[in-house]
Amino acid sequence: MSANHDIAKLDDLIVTTIDSIRGYEHSAEKAPESRYAPFFERMAIERRAVVADLQAQSRALGGTPADYGSAAAHIHRLFESLRAAFGGDDAALIAEVERGEDYLKEEYERVLKDERTSAATLAVVRAAFASVQRGHDEARALKHELEAAE
Repeated sequence: MSANHDIAKLDDLIVTTIDSIRGYEHSAEKAPESRYAPFFERMAIERRAVVADLQAQSRALGGTPADYGSAAAHIHRLFESLRAAFGGDDAALIAEVERGEDYLKEEYERVLKDERTSAATLAVVRAAFASVQRGHDEARALKHELEAAE
């Protein structure tokens, strides 16, 4: 278990989570009248706290954590497709949010299953994952609610 390994895993999660924040902020800005705007705003705030915790662990290990997202990141592309969904209905919008949450959840699960990651870093990632799991489950529930209403 090396600090460099942990720092690299944390940085990957930080960048991906920042992309998630940007997606939620963008969604809230583009759909301020949407009934989902409070969800988007709440998730952006919650994810900023997650990033702060991940960055603190990286610093504790001697890292210089990222404070930016990656324009090339997969989750960013998923949220970009949200823009197109705004022309559609709420179901299309929430389906895109859920897809982004699926990707983010998978990224966290990969780190949690990595046996080379230290117990201290895993504890921080597990706490962050609780937020990711909640966001994922809430987006999925909204999607199913909308599907049932159709």
